[in-house]
Amino acid sequence: MPTLPLNELQITEKDPKTGKLRAVPALHPDQKADRCFVLYKPPPADNSPAQVDEYLERAAFIADDLDWLLALPHNKFWCQVIFDESLQKCLDSYLRYTPRKFDELAGPPSAVGEMQQRLHRSVFLTFLRMSTHKESKDHFISPCAFGEILYNNFLFDIPKMLDLCVLFGKGNQPLLQKMIENIFIQQPSYYSDLDETVPTILQVFSNILQQCGLQSEGASNEPQKLEEKVRMTPSAMPLQELRDVVLYLCDTATTLWAFLDVFPLACQTFQKHDFCSRLASFYEVSIPELEAAIKKRRREDSKLLADLWQRLSHSRKKLVEVFHILIYQICLLPILESSCDNIQPFIEDFLQLFSSVLQEKRFLRDYDELFPVADDVSLLQQASSALDETRTAYILQAVEGAWEGVDRRKAAVVKDLPPSKLEGQTIRANSLSGGSLGHPASALIPCSPGGGAQPTPPPDLGWAGPLISQVKDLLPDLGEGFILACLEHYDYSAEQVINNILEEGLAPALSSLDRSLNRYVGEGRGGRSEPGVRLGGQDVRDPPSRAGTKGEAHTSGQQVGQHGDYTALPNRGDEPGGGKNTHSRDGGNLAGWGQLSFLLKPLRPFTTPQVLRTKVPHEGLEEEEEEEEEEAEEEGPKPDHFVQDPAVLRERAEAQRMAYLARKGYRYDGSSAVTGNPRGHGQSRETTQERRRKEANKGARANHNRRLMADRKRTKGMIPS
Repeated sequence: MPTLPLNELQITEKDPKTGKLRAVPALHPDQKADRCFVLYKPPPADNSPAQVDEYLERAAFIADDLDWLLALPHNKFWCQVIFDESLQKCLDSYLRYTPRKFDELAGPPSAVGEMQQRLHRSVFLTFLRMSTHKESKDHFISPCAFGEILYNNFLFDIPKMLDLCVLFGKGNQPLLQKMIENIFIQQPSYYSDLDETVPTILQVFSNILQQCGLQSEGASNEPQKLEEKVRMTPSAMPLQELRDVVLYLCDTATTLWAFLDVFPLACQTFQKHDFCSRLASFYEVSIPELEAAIKKRRREDSKLLADLWQRLSHSRKKLVEVFHILIYQICLLPILESSCDNIQPFIEDFLQLFSSVLQEKRFLRDYDELFPVADDVSLLQQASSALDETRTAYILQAVEGAWEGVDRRKAAVVKDLPPSKLEGQTIRANSLSGGSLGHPASALIPCSPGGGAQPTPPPDLGWAGPLISQVKDLLPDLGEGFILACLEHYDYSAEQVINNILEEGLAPALSSLDRSLNRYVGEGRGGRSEPGVRLGGQDVRDPPSRAGTKGEAHTSGQQVGQHGDYTALPNRGDEPGGGKNTHSRDGGNLAGWGQLSFLLKPLRPFTTPQVLRTKVPHEGLEEEEEEEEEEAEEEGPKPDHFVQDPAVLRERAEAQRMAYLARKGYRYDGSSAVTGNPRGHGQSRETTQERRRKEANKGARANHNRRLMADRKRTKGMIPS
């Protein structure tokens, strides 16, 4: 004989009045045991002994009662669950008042923590058994009756499921997901309840905006009553009131994310109310105002402000993740799971959703930081060949526009730094949310004594030397300090610098500079720098890692030698004036191996190995001449400083050249075909060819080492500095 479900099962018992046997339903109020479940109260905040003892006693009663309930047989358990009102009030009180994972207790005693864990486990197991309609093949409830029992007796509702997700989601998500899905499967009426709950969630957003004195799309358009108190903005409201608003927002964002993360099938119901655009609009209006309000209060309670900043950052991350869950479930997941024949409606939904939030610049920027929009668009391009490229290009352009004025690389590290931990300390930002958007919580964010971010150091300027040379080759009259200032202003684009100088289109700050300005050589004794120019609040100085001329290297080596130790270079960040070293990547000490490598190896211009060169006529002859000249300078006697007749020097050099050619066996043709005939008398074909060859090759040989040789003469004292 098949076993009947519990809702159809009847049991035989004696009538207490007549003493006769009778058949009664297995689910009946008379089957309920007389037991009173007490209400839950959270652990005490101040940990006073009396309150701790009271909490432990009350929690022990609840835990013992729940353990007794879980040990009951199937029919007795359900009779107690359905007909015992004190049990439901006890469970409701726990869901309402137990601390969330983002709430911090003031170092509760170990006994309190152990009791809280025991109670937490018992409550979860109770709800888990309540959501299971079949415990074994002999103990079960028919699905239809099970759904009616849950719904009609209010054993579960949408607020309870929201609390269950935020309390038990971490570590129990698989079980919790099956539990919530089973409830919605057995009772589809909960979808209708969820549809009625979404406007309430949106009203929470409106309440926060009204509390902050802000307005946004979708807010109430009702006229303000005359006697109604005018709401203050977050920057003007008292600190405790601001704290309440941030806590309310944090609780709402975390609970909403936890529910959608556990039960993503609810996303379709949420989007029926245009939830994505409403969420983005709320984010755009509220988040910047609340951040500004916290930053403004940097002189107040720093510990409280640090906590509020962490909670607000946590809320930001969760709201962005809620938006992503909605986009993924509504648009992207169907595209990934469907064939190419029926994905066009989902692509259209994606384009429509993002088109509706393009005006929310701050929200777009934060979303793109965590979930790059370009990756999603790339997925659409791979999935469909009929994608509207115009609309996708417009969306991507709008996302890029949201980043205007913000450095993507510094956005998660430098932007929106909290004003807490003042006086040069660091704080751990967004520790509750796993770090700032897109970054781990272990990243410490530095703050300046004023509460803002430290100035971001410029990039490594080891490649600035070639850029300066590129400009100087075309404009040799310009000083290297002036060129470096122009490069810094135009983001190290040599083309823009040359173009603006030639067209007289330099910025006013550059036009007023001395064009013959030289660069800083380095820092002298005691960390004092040579006088020079400041542009935009930063010194225009020579980057130490540039492979510069030998004269500059010689000067730098002398200055470092004054300190006696490479690691003893002065750090401008430690000066009383608070100046920051503009060459340090981390804003700290300059004495890093990457920054000092220019002192520990010789500075030579890069040359192509001879075996890799393309043989050019007379090229080896020129180089061998230079090598002989170098050897003659090194081995010969030191010349005096008497300036001889240039004509005599030229004749002597030509004689040496002819002797060298004869020694090497080269036949030298002394005809000067390049000279040609006098102007106006025409030129021969040979003269034209020679001039063309000279023009093509003069940059490769004649001017190749002119600057290097001049620097060498300067270092040897042959040319006055």
